[in-house]
Parts: sequence; C-alpha cells; structure tokens
Amino acid sequence: MSTAQIGVVPSFIAGQWQNHEAHDGTQVLDANTGELLATVTSERLDVAAAVHHGRTVGQRSLSALTLHERALKLKELAMYLNERRPELYELSYRTGATKIDSMVDIDGGIGVLFTFSSKGRRELPNANVILDGPSEQLSKDGSFLGTHVFTPLAGVAVQVNAFNFPVWGMLEKFAPAFIAGVPSIVKPATPTGYVAEAVVRLMLDSGILPEGSLQLLSGSARDILDHLDYRDMLAFTGSAATANRLKSHPNVVEGGVRFTSETDSLNAAILGPDAVEGTAEFDAFVKAVVTEMTVKAGQKCTAIRRSIVPQALVEPVIAAVSERLEQRVVLGDPRVEGVTMGALASLDQLRDVRAAVEDMLAAGGEIAYGRLDAPAVRVAPEKDAVAERGAFMSPLVLRWDDPQNPVVHSREAFGPVSSVIGYDSLEQAVELAAMGSGSLVATVCTNDAEVMRELTVGIAAHHGRVHILNRETARSSTGHGSPVPHLVHGGPGRAGGGEELGGIRSVKHHMQRTAVQGSPNMLTSLTGVWHTGADQRLAGCERFGGQSQNVHPFRKSLAELSIGDGFASDLREVTLQDISDFATSTGDTFYAHTQQEAAAANPFFPGIVAHGYLLVSWAAGLFVEPAPGPVLANYGLENLRFITPVAAGDSIRVTLTAKKITPRVTDEYGEVAWDAILHNQNDEIVATYDVLTLVEKKDETYANFGQ
Repeated sequence: MSTAQIGVVPSFIAGQWQNHEAHDGTQVLDANTGELLATVTSERLDVAAAVHHGRTVGQRSLSALTLHERALKLKELAMYLNERRPELYELSYRTGATKIDSMVDIDGGIGVLFTFSSKGRRELPNANVILDGPSEQLSKDGSFLGTHVFTPLAGVAVQVNAFNFPVWGMLEKFAPAFIAGVPSIVKPATPTGYVAEAVVRLMLDSGILPEGSLQLLSGSARDILDHLDYRDMLAFTGSAATANRLKSHPNVVEGGVRFTSETDSLNAAILGPDAVEGTAEFDAFVKAVVTEMTVKAGQKCTAIRRSIVPQALVEPVIAAVSERLEQRVVLGDPRVEGVTMGALASLDQLRDVRAAVEDMLAAGGEIAYGRLDAPAVRVAPEKDAVAERGAFMSPLVLRWDDPQNPVVHSREAFGPVSSVIGYDSLEQAVELAAMGSGSLVATVCTNDAEVMRELTVGIAAHHGRVHILNRETARSSTGHGSPVPHLVHGGPGRAGGGEELGGIRSVKHHMQRTAVQGSPNMLTSLTGVWHTGADQRLAGCERFGGQSQNVHPFRKSLAELSIGDGFASDLREVTLQDISDFATSTGDTFYAHTQQEAAAANPFFPGIVAHGYLLVSWAAGLFVEPAPGPVLANYGLENLRFITPVAAGDSIRVTLTAKKITPRVTDEYGEVAWDAILHNQNDEIVATYDVLTLVEKKDETYANFGQ
C-alpha cells in the first residue's frame, strides 16, 4: 500500500464500487502524525439499494451453496487474506496500532475465518436445514411427529462496527452470517473505515464470495433502520448512547428487526486475598492489567478498567503496575523501531478520553501514575519529542479512596486508563464488580479454589465471560481481553445485552428456529435425517422386515446410499457361558454379570444379565458386511442407551438404518450416521444408539472385492 493520501473512501453497493464526492465530508488523519489520509463522504448512501440487493441477489447466491460449501469458502478466503497481511499492516499502523496491535486485529480476524470454517464443516450438516434436537412423538401410533429446525433469515445482516478493531470486528460478525447463508452489509466506523474498506476490497477481488453476499457502506447511514424489517438483523458495536437510539427505532420496537449490541463495559479484574506479592498470581495479575491498558492503547471493549484488589494490596499493585508500565511502554509512531504503544485512533478520541479522565479526577480519583498533558513520544530511533499533531496519551493509573464512588463504576475512559480500588471482603469484591452494571468480561485471579468459586458464582450473572487466572494458566491463557471465536462474546446490562461468537451458536443467531409437525416421512424429507417410523429399505432377515435380495447397505457408496436404507438381522441367543466368557476375557466381573443371588436382589435385573458392551459387540457382528467395500472405518458411537436387560436364554437382533449422510466437500468420503436399535425375542427395545462410519463417495477401489 502506498503511504500517499487514500482519497475518498468508497462504498460497495449492489455489485458496484461507488466513489463518492468529497464535498464537506469528514477528514480522517494519520493518528500518529496528523497527516490527512482520507475523506469519508457526508452524502446520503443508497441504503435501500444495498438492502434490496442483499435480499435478492445475495440470498439467491448464498442459498445455492450448502453450509459446508459456505464454510469451505471461509477457509479459502482466510488463506487469501493471510497472504496479503503486510499491506494491511501498513494501513493499520496509520490508526496508531503497533505490530502486536495489528496482529490482534488482522491475524485475529483471519483466525476467526479459519475457526468458523473448521467448526462449520465439523459440526453442521452439509445441507441448508439444521435439525435442532430430537423429535417429539405427538400421536400414539407414531404417525405424527414434531421437531425444530433452523433455516437462514430471509433478509440481510447489517453489521455496524467500532473504530478500534476494523478487521476483527468486521470478520467476527461476517463469518457466522456467511455460513448461515445471510448476506452482510458492513458499516465501519469513520476513523478507521479505510482499513475495513481495504479488507472488503481484497475479499471481493478474491472472486471467492458469491455475488451479493458482502456490501460496504462508507459514510453516513443514519437511515439504515428505515429500510429493515422482520427479515433482517442489525448487529451493533459502539457506544451505549447510540445503541439505545437504534434499539428505540420503530422498526426494532414494532417491526421485528433483530437487534443485538455490544456497548460500553467497565470490565474488572479481581485479585484474590491469597495472591500476595511474590506469588505467581500477583505477577500474572499485574501483567494482565498492563497488557489490557496498552494493547490498542487501551481502546478495547474488553480492557480492564477496574482492578479490584484486597485493601492491603492497593499500593503494592499500583507500584507493580507503574513499574511495569515504566519499563515496557515506549510511546510513539508504531512504524518506529522500539515503540510498544501507539496513538489513540483520532484526535477526537483523545479529547474524549481526556474529558472522561478529568471527570473522574473531579469526582475523587487521583493519578497514581502517568500524566494527562501531552507526553513525550518516540518519533525516530532513540529520539523522543512532544507530539504536536498525533493522538498520543500516556498510560494512567488512578487511585480511589472510596471504592464505591459511583463514577469509577460508571464513567469509562476508552483508552490506556485503569483504576485500582480496594475491598475488605469477598462479598464486597463481588458487590464492586457488579456496580459496573453489566460487563463483557471479568478476571478472577487466585489459586484458592474456594475463593475462585465464591467470586465466580457471585459475578457470573453480571458478566458475559469470566476468565480464571492462576499459575496453571498464566502461560497458556489467551488473556483477559481476547474474545475467542469458540466462546460467546457479549454481556448483560451496560455491555449491551447481546451475544456474538460462541462457535456454531452465532451461526444460529442468523437463523430462524421453527417448530415443524408432520409425518415421519415428511420430516425425514425436510431435515435429511431419518425419523423413526419413516420408510425403510432393509436388507437381511425377511422375518424382521428385511428383504434378503436387497444389497447390504455397507456395499453402497454415498452415491448409491439413501436415507432409510438399512439392514435387519436374525436373532442371536445369549447363553450363561457367553456372559461368563465375556466377564473373564474383559475383566468386567461386576456382580450383575457374575453373581446370581446378588444380581437377583438388584431391582433392575432379573438375575445375571449380559454386559451391555457384549450386546453392542454382538450387534456389530450381526450387521457388519465383512468384505472390503465403500465403508472405510467405524469412528464411534453416539447416544448409547441400555433400556431392557438381557438375561441368559434371551436373544437379540439389530436393525440398522441410514439416518444421516454427510458428504465432505474436500474429501472422497463422507460420514454416515446409522440408527441402531437392538430388540429381544419379545420385540422389546434392548438398546438404542447411533453408529458412525466413514464411507467412500464412489465405490471404485473395492468394486471387485468380495464378489
């Protein structure tokens, strides 16, 4: 990327880049030097066209792909962006981000794409309908069932992002929406929107994304909610004031637009009374506080704003944090070697943070470390100067005599500012943490399990995430302020009450859960999952519903296998000798299998009974097709339940039915889940479970074996 002025940041709407006129647009400056970088238009954007394009072209192109196919495209996209990180780093430096800050934002965002691609292909069906839980039998004869399914929302996902993470903040919203099959309309924050625009341009230039699946609004979109309805959702990250204005819009209140927000958060870190100076926990706590103050210059919605420590440790913590800041923080232009903390994102942001600190000082806070006026910054190797145009700010540690001062728990300085407050009891520590009125995350730092339990249980309802830090996790922890795509990100109350990420949970946030009622055949056809009572085509024993002339299902490749194909075995008798031999060979001599009198006294058994695992092993022998063929491997059992005990003299049989077929997009095989039911000679159900196998898509390798 050139270091020249970027110009007017364009939008991408309805399949076209729109290069706006500058007019009286907002000027965007290099956060470190104050040089003009770009202009963001103030003219009204054609939001209606973007929404229409997403609902029509975007929906159509995404629905042509399965969940797995969309997930695979995320991996391709992540690999494409990964190769182009250097040019994104050059842009990121202009926002005041250091190399480490840029890694958190850029590499972290790309990592989200990789994670969602993997989880989507591993945990979701290769289809467009997701079955949600087991079916419910609604009639005595089983002819009428009910179940729940997830299908994609019919509209668009509008994603309004904050200035502090222009890449990660965008991709963590985009990835789950894309897998769900919902087109995204991205609205980045003005100060760093030029970085988001560069990423969107790369994503579109890759040729990987289906048409209409991603659009970009650069500039004012104040009327965006006017164009949305119940089909759409809006995910917002930013200030609570803006969120409250958006959520009060008639189309949210009355029109059914799904609205989720992540807003202000006065996150806390609580130091346990056991974590005194010299312990690993004390050191880990101090390191965490300094990290959260300085990464992205403290401009993180998850940063530690309140360090809640035992009263006796207030001064030691302030001293240790101050010493670490003094040793490790070098303020300056992140493009200069040796700089460890850059500028705030803009001069406006600098003014806002200073104003917040002044309010806190007026309310009783005291600066224990740092300075509020312009600090000295590194402008060249080994050369410091006072920045005249950059948005630089010294890290500040504030001390409070009154730990319950309402301002420390309500006024957020969104920069490198953290307060240290003392507590006298664990109960008070919980009370102080809760005074934040809902936060994204809190750290509990202790090596005492009882202290951890009391604090975690006490604060959990006030937080979206609790990070437990001690000597066992100090090296391996991803950190207090790092949301991971596997776990939910969001928090109650002041934090917005929303929820993002959380693995596949966030994919389902972009889908509608619908209850569906119908016959087993109809529900099987809708979901792609066989339901009990639906049609079966059973090879095997004619006596139990099989058709002896049918091809064994294990001889069928995925190209030939259909839901409902299966096998019905004959009966096999269980003898006392069989049970005794299994007990001896396995060492499982539990009394119910070896001692007649003791077994008979058990209310669950009629006497000595067969081991459940003996029955499952025999069932495999009853249904397996031994010759080489398209079934490559058995990779597990799921949902195993033993229902009716089997005594010596009883017999068992197995019915195996292809329940779910999941071809892998990238491999020449897929997974098949088989519904397995064991019955006894009286047609009572003995056991139920799912058998999981890997099966070739086409049976070519073993076509001539076993004939």
